[in-house]
Amino acid sequence: MAAAAITAGCISEAHEDNDDQASQSKLMVQAKVSKDDAQKTALTKVPNGTVKEGELEMEKGKLIWSFGFTIPDSQDIKEVNVDALTGDMVGEVETERP
Repeated sequence: MAAAAITAGCISEAHEDNDDQASQSKLMVQAKVSKDDAQKTALTKVPNGTVKEGELEMEKGKLIWSFGFTIPDSQDIKEVNVDALTGDMVGEVETERP
């Protein structure tokens, strides 16, 4: 019984990963700004940051590159969003605390 539950959990996680990849692929087709270019723009707002994660997502009806940066000597994460169609910054830099 436990093995079946573990197997079902693994299958569910694999299915979610496949859904995420398919969703990202669909969004990538729409993006006009590359992840690298968007990341360079985002780094101008967090010049001493290190990219922890970056993903393409639809937020409030807008296609954006969303980056999370770690900052030296801090546990905070700075989130910076860049419009995936224009390359412009979207909103303000947000701070996420652990």
